[in-house]
Amino acid sequence: MSDFDLIVIGGGSGGVACARRAASHGAKVLLIEAHRLGGTCVNKGCVPKKLFVYGAHFKDEFEDARGFGWTIGDARFDWATLKANTHEEVARLNGIYAKLLSNSGVTTIKGWARLVDGQRVEVNRDMHKAKTIVIATGGQPVRPNIPGAELGVISDHMFELAGLPERAVVVGGGYIACEFAGILQTLGVQTTQLYRGEALLRGFDQELREVIGDEMQKRGIALRLRTDLIRIEQGQRGLKIETTHGDALNADLVLFATGREPNTKGFGLEEAGVALGERGAVAVDEWSRSSVPSIHAIGDCTDRINLTPVAIHEGRCLAETLYNNNPMKPDHRDVPTAVFSQPEVGTVGLGEEDARRTFGQIKIFKTRFRPMKHTLSGRNETVFMKLVVDQASDKVVGCHMVGAGAGELIQILGVAVKCGATKAQFDATMAVHPTAAEEFVTLYQPVPEPKSKAAE
Repeated sequence: MSDFDLIVIGGGSGGVACARRAASHGAKVLLIEAHRLGGTCVNKGCVPKKLFVYGAHFKDEFEDARGFGWTIGDARFDWATLKANTHEEVARLNGIYAKLLSNSGVTTIKGWARLVDGQRVEVNRDMHKAKTIVIATGGQPVRPNIPGAELGVISDHMFELAGLPERAVVVGGGYIACEFAGILQTLGVQTTQLYRGEALLRGFDQELREVIGDEMQKRGIALRLRTDLIRIEQGQRGLKIETTHGDALNADLVLFATGREPNTKGFGLEEAGVALGERGAVAVDEWSRSSVPSIHAIGDCTDRINLTPVAIHEGRCLAETLYNNNPMKPDHRDVPTAVFSQPEVGTVGLGEEDARRTFGQIKIFKTRFRPMKHTLSGRNETVFMKLVVDQASDKVVGCHMVGAGAGELIQILGVAVKCGATKAQFDATMAVHPTAAEEFVTLYQPVPEPKSKAAE
């Protein structure tokens, strides 16, 4: 039996961040990963998906260039090239992760870990012991419980497709569904998106949700809200999809992007006394401690905010707390996030509805306009921007955007919201002209209060 100060189960972004930071403070660390280092984000999520988004964007650039005087020749897309180059980049990142861990002094083992108790872990029939164990096993896609679900694919499979289908049905209304619907449609796939809710991106600002739905439909995605599928069958013309409205759709590919669940089965968690929530998430307190004092958990397996940078933050906070005499609790407030749909979505802070419930009296500043680029490109695409302001303190408590560059811009706006910037400070900031971003500091006139609110 080998002894360590810390054993980390899971080599995704959160687990790697925690292991490296702990090792930098002198801890003897073992990291166990059953598959490839980097987790979902590097291997089957954020990174390859963003590369696919970049690949799809070239079609827009070729089309838009004509309005600026460019004559574009025979532009052809080759799926095999994009897929191969993406796989090569993912492999490169796997190597970087391994090198970072090695250079940090972290011992790594490839294999499936199973808890024996609060301080012992078995992997590859070997036993390892540590004072502290961190669960960083991430999450995994789920399929709906319907007849024929096995005929559909999940997001993991999208990076391995032999070729692009002619017709695709994307089921879901979250990040993954919106992003892949945009990728497929832009690359020439006839794409239908089904979502059982009344607007895409549940939990986001309601108006933003409506705007992104409108913009995605402009791009040719057949968006069907308040619609779900109830069965899939193999038909003569591909897959036959029956919906809750009683009609049938035909497709060559069905992508289930209907959510993810914590990846906590098969690790011996419950046998070791670790309490799990209803969805199987590891129940943790504000310090990422589980019900077993020596076992902590970070990242998507805790089902708090399931984003890669959040998992990294949680892992580093835990390492600082345990090994650097620097107690740090993860701060889950005002987390900026982006959806790499087409067009992009960026948001930080509270949406209008949540802000009204939290503060009561608020002010809303917003605009929707055609960006300068498209006055010549001719593209029928608009940018939407919105600021939510607490009336009592004048603090900007929410920033929301739909449009090109929203992901890049929301990162900087996240700093402002985190620092408690006021609307007066936004107004005092000089605009950078001509940019779309300048609208965020030139929104001087609040929109009128809804009649129902004004009457209260």
